[in-house]
Amino acid sequence: MTQTPEAGPGPASATIVAQHAHLLETLPFADRQDFEDAHRGFIAALEPAVVRDADGRVVWDNDSYAFLAGDAPETVNPSLWRQSQLNAIQGLFEVVPGLYQVRGLDLSVMSFVEGERGVVVIDPLISVETAAAGLGLYRAHRGERPVTGLVYTHSHADHFGGARGVLGQERVDSGEVPVIAPAGFTEHAVAENVFAGTAMSRRAGYMYGAALDRGPLGQVGAGLGQTTSVGSVTLIPPTVHVTTTGQEVVVDGVRMVFQLAPGSEAPAEMHFLLPDLRALCMAENATHVLHNILTIRGALVRDPHAWARYLTDAIELFGEQTDVVFASHHWPTWGHERAIRFLVEQRDLYAYLHDQTLRMMNQGLTGIEIAEAITMPPALENAWHARGYYGSVSHNVKAIYQRYMGWYDGNPANLWKHPPAEVGRRYVDFMGGADAVVAKASDSFAAGDFRWVAEVVSHVVFAEPGHEAARTLLADTFEQLGYGAENGTWRCAYLSAAHELRHGGFGTPVSAAASDLFAQLTPEQWLDAMAIRVDGPRAWHERLTIDVALTDLGQTHRISLSNGVLSHTSTPGPLPADLTLRLAMPVLAGLLSGALGLGDLGSAGVEVAGDASALSRLLAVLDEPDPDFAIVTP
Repeated sequence: MTQTPEAGPGPASATIVAQHAHLLETLPFADRQDFEDAHRGFIAALEPAVVRDADGRVVWDNDSYAFLAGDAPETVNPSLWRQSQLNAIQGLFEVVPGLYQVRGLDLSVMSFVEGERGVVVIDPLISVETAAAGLGLYRAHRGERPVTGLVYTHSHADHFGGARGVLGQERVDSGEVPVIAPAGFTEHAVAENVFAGTAMSRRAGYMYGAALDRGPLGQVGAGLGQTTSVGSVTLIPPTVHVTTTGQEVVVDGVRMVFQLAPGSEAPAEMHFLLPDLRALCMAENATHVLHNILTIRGALVRDPHAWARYLTDAIELFGEQTDVVFASHHWPTWGHERAIRFLVEQRDLYAYLHDQTLRMMNQGLTGIEIAEAITMPPALENAWHARGYYGSVSHNVKAIYQRYMGWYDGNPANLWKHPPAEVGRRYVDFMGGADAVVAKASDSFAAGDFRWVAEVVSHVVFAEPGHEAARTLLADTFEQLGYGAENGTWRCAYLSAAHELRHGGFGTPVSAAASDLFAQLTPEQWLDAMAIRVDGPRAWHERLTIDVALTDLGQTHRISLSNGVLSHTSTPGPLPADLTLRLAMPVLAGLLSGALGLGDLGSAGVEVAGDASALSRLLAVLDEPDPDFAIVTP
């Protein structure tokens, strides 16, 4: 029986309970090695494990996962429950003498390598507040060591956002403390969070279950970690760039030998060996999950072929010098043989998905068909670290297909399909009307065919958004799919969809964009970001040129608007522009971000020459992104 909108979450269906029982029988739950590893080297926990910002707002609460005890309830996939129990283990841990980690204080893990005078910090979490709490926990037990170096392994915010929680800008500016990152880091770090940032952030609310209560009926974890902290995201730009594999950097007596891995889990990423500790950091390319080839919040499709090759190279480059593998998520793997086996299995995981998808693609199967047909080797199927808690076999296969073949599956029937609302109206009409569809779908729900119910009832909701019986049935269906999901982000997405159908949109609770990220945008990136906001039809008949002379950078950029397209060049032609603005880069950033209005130009020191209306005409055709756009409704 389905629930009324007011009833909220219901129990797990018999279908889901049976699915979970099968997993308990077939997966190696008796293997407790991961629990031993996750507790190994424990020194102390943060008590309470609640972090607040300067205003007292909670930005991280690991204690809210205290319910993760005992056996999995019927409403949570037991494999995901196990992974969440592991991820919720928090505190300071010794990996080997001289190398420590803080785990369970954010989605990611922060590591500390002790040097001659202080400590080198690796990947300072998402938020200033959690990073500061993690550093405080380390210092409470290892002494007041100054931070003498900062390393970003790659260009995702959960590996740099807390930078200002562990290090002050003045110590970087003085040259006292180097900040090390792979080549291309800053460009990719800021671009991902700006160009498509609004859409990604809205979808990330689904991916991490931002609006869900924590508990057996709601958010239990995201596989890669429990969830994301919601504090202040910052960025201290790198001062040392790793540009070649084999490059060695010594900071405070700590030797690091780097391997570049661009285009793997992040566009700019690197691994490195600590040869004096025989410890290998794999960034986010070898963790205790099957990772994403394409994250469900959206991103550029990653290259699993290159990913696997980098893991092979890491084994060849560093394997003989490695006794422990650690990463910026999850717990380490100790012992030379175990570490190499772990890396080999992770390598084979991504290589197998890539190669088998291509094999079946060349036999004529589409991405959806391959995702249903592919079977994993038994050794990987039963390796806990290869399970799909964050990425999944299903959506990764489709991503690989997309990388090579694009969105079109080759069937002309799918070349020019109607959009969802139009499809919904036609399906509902063909199937006898909304009430008839809901009645038939209710029988499918009772039979446990939740994937089919989600497909057909979604058509009803898009055709008739106000049809309460359809919304209720669809919410109940998403709920059951969430209860059954082994993947943490799938569970969050399904349950978030049910939440919005019952309670209305929750918008974008957290945006990844922050002032430090905006400050690193180049003039070209700012202008590219502005071009994305032009409402083409509204700008069809507008023609204008504006020269922007950046007084602090000694650069001039010409902006041209024609045919609904904003273009820019750093080599203005001989013809004069309609308008010339002389201003500093921060003022331009304020103007384009909306922090400064047209009436603020004079007080901001902007010099204006020519037709001042050109600027107001340009700003008039810019759209504001919508952080609350609909997802499960039209």
